[in-house]
Amino acid sequence: MSEISISKKKFGKLEDGRTADLYTLENENGMRVEITNYGGVIVRLFVPDRDGNLEDIVLGYDKLEQYFDDPNYFGALIGRYGNRIAEGKFEIEDNSYQLDINEEPAGHPCCLHGGKEGFNSQLWTTKETVLDGEKGLKLTYLSQDKESGFPGNLKVAVYYTLSEDNKLRVEYRAETDQSTVVNLTQHSYFNLKGHGEGNIEDHLLYINADYFTPVNEGMIPTGEIKAVEDTPFDFTVIGELGKEIDVDTEQLNITGGYDHNWILNKEDNDLELAARVIEIQSGRQLEVWTTEPGIQFYSGNGISTSETAKDNKKYRKRGGLCLETQHFPDSPNHKNFPTTILRPGEKYRTITEFYFDLI
Repeated sequence: MSEISISKKKFGKLEDGRTADLYTLENENGMRVEITNYGGVIVRLFVPDRDGNLEDIVLGYDKLEQYFDDPNYFGALIGRYGNRIAEGKFEIEDNSYQLDINEEPAGHPCCLHGGKEGFNSQLWTTKETVLDGEKGLKLTYLSQDKESGFPGNLKVAVYYTLSEDNKLRVEYRAETDQSTVVNLTQHSYFNLKGHGEGNIEDHLLYINADYFTPVNEGMIPTGEIKAVEDTPFDFTVIGELGKEIDVDTEQLNITGGYDHNWILNKEDNDLELAARVIEIQSGRQLEVWTTEPGIQFYSGNGISTSETAKDNKKYRKRGGLCLETQHFPDSPNHKNFPTTILRPGEKYRTITEFYFDLI
């Protein structure tokens, strides 16, 4: 078994008086991740550079209360449904459901990231665990029937484990007593130079995808599947991610940069490489491996700077990037997208690994 150390301290109180905790996982290389059971948020993630210097490379806040109404979803677990569902509506087996409407980009109402009380705003039950020989945390939560409008009582477990080779693994599991839709993901923003250290446009990016899903003015997928070839969305050869980020094209103009779902080149539910990010100055490299069919690359175009962040820093536009492994946004309303329906007796299980190395 790995020699990962785990410690715990109080992080703050919720408005109803309950206490949130902060857990620290650390390996023998000094890599350290701090996770709170409020929203399953990754608060800090310290990773060495080529000289062995540790920097916190995720965006976030120092205080618990700053996460209560965070429009950025810094570091949070996202559910029941990551990304957007158009008009907050979908059907399963001729039953229609109306979800919370918590966003209306360009006048297009939608349910974003699970609604007004998504998994990012819940206090999870947490305990130390061992999964596949790696020590970590198990977070559990019961999402009750009709929470945010979703059908079924959904039992959710999320495992965070850290390995000695600097791999942070996130495994999601769920079961339901009614047919429902589920799409869980992790919403950390990475800046491999260190949080608050400029923007990420000079990072190098590779995405293992030949196709992406274009969006309408409300940032909802149109249902079209489009080739990345000869477009600014082609990251099949690693290169500077900001090189074409402001090119005058319809898709980039709609989102103000990248905020799209890429369809990964992979087979079924195998754990395969989805993306690679390199920051030359520090020498840090991040690889994202997943069993999921898609990945949302968000270049942090709308990062809010009104709130003072960790270490008294202010974040700027594109100060971090997200690589949210997922099924596709608005899948319940597109029959040509992989299904996100979970039925009674079925087991939802996906895995994503964030592996840090040096070039």
